[in-house]
Amino acid sequence: MLDGSVLGGCRGGCGRIRLLAVLLCLGAAVPLARADENPKNVACVFEHGASQSYANGAFESKPSTPLSFSIQDIDLEKQTALLKVAPDAKPGKLSVVRAINANHYLEVVNEGFLNLTTVYDKDEKTGKYPAVHSRHGGVLGSPVFGQYTGFCSDE
Repeated sequence: MLDGSVLGGCRGGCGRIRLLAVLLCLGAAVPLARADENPKNVACVFEHGASQSYANGAFESKPSTPLSFSIQDIDLEKQTALLKVAPDAKPGKLSVVRAINANHYLEVVNEGFLNLTTVYDKDEKTGKYPAVHSRHGGVLGSPVFGQYTGFCSDE
């Protein structure tokens, strides 16, 4: 083995390499969040946002109206959930895409347009989940989209 290589005869770098190895091993020993620690149902309220539409060769922006719905029966293992927009409405199907500190809920509506809601890890100060909701659609062949910010809470 060469003097000064990573595995033998270190010159000044052994301590850092050993520390990194210990930290990596400790990180591997920390269990990931269990499925039962994640919420099964959340109620989301989006009070702020903007929507835009495309007409006459330009995008036009306007303030959005508040939006609320719930995401229910969240199953991270099966990557499925249900979207409930009203108590007696038929729930919509959502696909779940997991991220490091968030879950993305993707809805493909009948016309093929997309709605995406990203719910981030719970903010310990507020007890709520910061969230962003985006809608990508169209009306009479013209693009219409919106983006909303808000919070979800355990339901």
